[in-house]
Amino acid sequence: MTSPVLALRRAILETASGDGELIALMGGTLRLHDEPPRNAEPVYALFGDVAARDWSTDTDRGHEQNLAIVVWSERGSARAGLAAAERFSAVLDGAELTLEGHRLVNLSVTEIVSARDSDTQLSRVTLRLRAVTERA
Repeated sequence: MTSPVLALRRAILETASGDGELIALMGGTLRLHDEPPRNAEPVYALFGDVAARDWSTDTDRGHEQNLAIVVWSERGSARAGLAAAERFSAVLDGAELTLEGHRLVNLSVTEIVSARDSDTQLSRVTLRLRAVTERA
């Protein structure tokens, strides 16, 4: 059985890779990774922290996931990162994703936060999501 975290990540990748507007905002290809790509130039995004908690009922085994997608943007410009994060939000909030081995009950964007990284001076926009999944 696929973990609910990995199943959700795969479904997010599949959905985001089909959105032309998001791909254009990221420079022509979906740049959503597990780890920062070597020598990557912004705009790119990373799967951030995730917490999956038991959300089982008497009849169904499930999880509540709180996860982040972190969008990195150019030095001195939060605009491109904010635009990409807003597009991720538009694509994912309320989306009916198909998960391998699990059923998505709901997916919602709970927060978008922008900050400047003190070490690199790159703009960082964090999109926080909440998902509830059940085993299929």
